[in-house]
Amino acid sequence: MPGRPVVITGIGAISVAGLGAEALWLAASQGISGARPVRLTRDVNNSVKVAAQIPELNLPEIFPDKKTGFYDRCTAFALMAADEAVRDAGLADAMPFGNRSSVIVGTGVAGIGSIEDGTLTLAAGKRPDPLTVPRAMTSAAASQVGMAYGCTGTTFVISSACASSSQALGMALMMVRAGLTDRVIVAGTEAIVTPGGFKAWEAMRVLSPDLCRPFSKGRNGLLLGEAGAALIVEAEDTALARGARIRARLLGYGTTSDAKDILRPDLDGAADAMAAALDDAGVAPGAIDYVNAHGTGTVLNDTTESEAIRRVFGNHAADLPVSSTKPVHGHTLGAAGAVEVVITVRALEEGRIPPTINFAAADPHCAIDCVPNVGRDKPIGLALSNSFAFGGINAALVIGRAA
Repeated sequence: MPGRPVVITGIGAISVAGLGAEALWLAASQGISGARPVRLTRDVNNSVKVAAQIPELNLPEIFPDKKTGFYDRCTAFALMAADEAVRDAGLADAMPFGNRSSVIVGTGVAGIGSIEDGTLTLAAGKRPDPLTVPRAMTSAAASQVGMAYGCTGTTFVISSACASSSQALGMALMMVRAGLTDRVIVAGTEAIVTPGGFKAWEAMRVLSPDLCRPFSKGRNGLLLGEAGAALIVEAEDTALARGARIRARLLGYGTTSDAKDILRPDLDGAADAMAAALDDAGVAPGAIDYVNAHGTGTVLNDTTESEAIRRVFGNHAADLPVSSTKPVHGHTLGAAGAVEVVITVRALEEGRIPPTINFAAADPHCAIDCVPNVGRDKPIGLALSNSFAFGGINAALVIGRAA
């Protein structure tokens, strides 16, 4: 698509692997599972006992001199990831960023912990915390990130379930490309491992009771996770003018809606999103060297995604590495796209394809090269990252190596 070239100049993350994009990358590249015994603040008689859960945070210690009473964990994750991304991009001393800088955050359920706490307080006949609303509102993370860096350009949230932060990155690409803004702090954040959130996902019968094993025969569900990830998306000319290091190029975006079923994935929708991203980037399917798959570990998702990949890539699919990193960091819902693009940026830089861990046996319905259990060293020039959401919302992004 004609317009200004768009680049990624900074990355940041907090995940079950620890604080920092490098901790996330090391876990993904080495195939270190983030599954941990889940620790809930209230007993909800849950039968699933594992999650990719971030330990409890001491917010006043992490954010000294800040009004942390306004922060849900979801907001805290976004702020911590953004702090790393801003520093990584060499922008720590550039505040306030001003009206040519924007913020777009992707999140599926935002401040669910604050909502649960407020509801329980009310049910106990007590007065809810007066800061419940500013903590719980869906736009809280975006507003707090914008205030932290003095971004007075466009600020908004995209909430489209598991496609949220991929769509946020796609919107950032389009806005920068079109000249509507010069820089966007894009974040994906989710803090879903709460008593109510975890139990609700368990009730859907989509959580694995043991191991998340995408694309494998015998797979039985996903690993629920929480994370924050952030990327600095800039116009290339703006980045070069300030001497920034370019980490990767954001080249293409495609998004579709199945408009069929609220839960069941659709082959046409997934395939069309990937094809649209390739077309937007102006690259042929055969030019893609790696696909970071949505790959949740559920029977229907993995089968549909595999079929969609084979449709889009044709004969190239037989030689195309496709891996899911979700058994490492969990399915982080609205944060998933940003988390997985951070990993993809590092994969491009290192020439290293992360493995799909916990793979047990080939499933004939998932006839792709899913890089089972052991990662590979291979130069990667172009990669595709997929996010397919409940509600039939699909998003795909094409990311290129910096040089």
